[in-house]
Amino acid sequence: MKTRITELFGICHPILLSGMSWISVPAMVAAVSNAGGLGILATGPLDPEQTGEAIREIRRRTDRPFGANASLMLPGATRNAEVLIAERVPVINFALGKGDWLVREAHAYGGRVIATVTNAYHAGRAQDYGCDAVIATGHEAAGHGGPATSLVLVPSLADMLDIPVIAAGGFADGRGLAAALALGAEGIAMGTRFMNTKESALHENFKRLALSKGIQDTLYSPRFDGIPCRVLDTPAARKAITRPLNLPAAFFNARLIARQMHLPFAKLCIGVIASGWKTARQLAYFANAFRQVLAATESGDAVEGVLPAGQATGLIHDEPAVAELISRMVAEAEAVERRLAGLLG
Repeated sequence: MKTRITELFGICHPILLSGMSWISVPAMVAAVSNAGGLGILATGPLDPEQTGEAIREIRRRTDRPFGANASLMLPGATRNAEVLIAERVPVINFALGKGDWLVREAHAYGGRVIATVTNAYHAGRAQDYGCDAVIATGHEAAGHGGPATSLVLVPSLADMLDIPVIAAGGFADGRGLAAALALGAEGIAMGTRFMNTKESALHENFKRLALSKGIQDTLYSPRFDGIPCRVLDTPAARKAITRPLNLPAAFFNARLIARQMHLPFAKLCIGVIASGWKTARQLAYFANAFRQVLAATESGDAVEGVLPAGQATGLIHDEPAVAELISRMVAEAEAVERRLAGLLG
């Protein structure tokens, strides 16, 4: 299966692993790349030293192309992005910020850059300053999908852009892959589907919980981490999106972030305050969400933990190995293509 994405990144199948904190770790990234897709490392919870070591571990596990992400709004993200440049990561994926400097630096060594977007404005800006592709994140997606669904967002951007569009949000099987290609996308990125694979680092408690959920069992709110965000519907998630912002808790949770990312706490606080009230408020939400996502993914704490998950959780009924999943999806997509050729021919 060849598309502009497979040609651009030198991969066999137009399937990408979304960079999910505490889940898209080196073993998972390498598994997707070894299976012919493109694994993307999540650097959000890492400090620069850990980011560098994670990249080196990926290279020990695979000789195939891979990527790494950076959410530029978050504390420590710029330092991690600089590590990605220094390590000459083949594909850099950024979100929540302006990545023109990443494009310049990556292109200088032959790297590729993908911007994650939710609307036409940011997609157009990404193309203008030289991004090689965009990930169009629809409303169905885990985490920060936009207000438009994939069914309309993907073709609208495919019509508008010259660079390839990668569809994200609502994709979990070969039917979805075929649909995305029909809509004008050149590939798909998946998080929720890859969370329930044998190689996934997600705690078994939440793997089982996610498998029990349907397509309507998610919540979408700006009151979890400060940006409209989709999470698995649980009592902890409902509590998180209905209670007022807890600033004292955010202060203590920011200490957890500073420790984990080896950032001086005072420097972190000064940077947050200097960012202005709107951004500081958003980061306070993020600090509280950080602790809850960590509790879900690593500890499997169903009482306090909250898991970002997309509506595609209702399409998932098993826990295959990554290679089995990708092979199955490609076969399903090819079967759909043949069926449609018969119907339309």
